[in-house]
Amino acid sequence: MIADHVTLGLHDRAPPSPVGEAQVIGRCDDDAGVEALVVRIDGSTARPDGLVWHVTWSLADGRAPRESNRAIATLGWIPVEPFPLGLVPALW
Repeated sequence: MIADHVTLGLHDRAPPSPVGEAQVIGRCDDDAGVEALVVRIDGSTARPDGLVWHVTWSLADGRAPRESNRAIATLGWIPVEPFPLGLVPALW
């Protein structure tokens, strides 16, 4: 299991603003080693770059977290019963 972050931007220099509410609302699995959970942040699944907020949930050997974006864009996602997700703004 990965699930250690929700990416806002790769080149940000200032910490992101606090999140009011975050929920997991969907799931995408490419059946080839990438599984992602779709996240709704403050009412939207749309990231500022046009991609979908998500958490990479699991990866097979040789797969990379960035592949979650492609899986969601290509396959879409299925809804799950929403559940809360605690997010802490950070840079690393």
